[in-house]
Amino acid sequence: QVQLVESGGGLVQDGGSLRLSCAASGNIFSIYAMGWYRQAPGKQRELVATITNSGSTNYADSVKGRFTISRDNAKNTVYLLMNSLKPEDTAVYYCNARYSLAVVASWGQGTQVTVSS
Repeated sequence: QVQLVESGGGLVQDGGSLRLSCAASGNIFSIYAMGWYRQAPGKQRELVATITNSGSTNYADSVKGRFTISRDNAKNTVYLLMNSLKPEDTAVYYCNARYSLAVVASWGQGTQVTVSS
C-alpha cells in the first residue's frame, strides 16, 4: 500500500502563490505516476497536473503556465507550485499515486486552497 500526506494549503489573495507538498510512503517503488487533482464545491474532481516516474509532466489547460509539478525522489515527495492564483482555483486539492494509467494506488486526504478576490 501507498500512504500519501499532503500539506501546504491555505488562504491566499488573488495573484498570490502557494506550494503544496505530498509525501509518499509504503510501497512507493511500484508507483508509476503521481499527481494533483482538485474538487471545488458542487463540481467533479478534476485533474490538475501529473508527473511520471520518468519525469514526464501533464497539466490541465486551466493551469498551464501558472502551476508547476515537480518531484524530489530522495524525499519521496511531489510538489505543486501554484503561481498567479485565481479565485477559480479555490478547491480541495488531492494528491494521487498510480501503479499504472488505469490503477490508482492511493489518494491523499486533501488540502484546502482558498483564493480570495
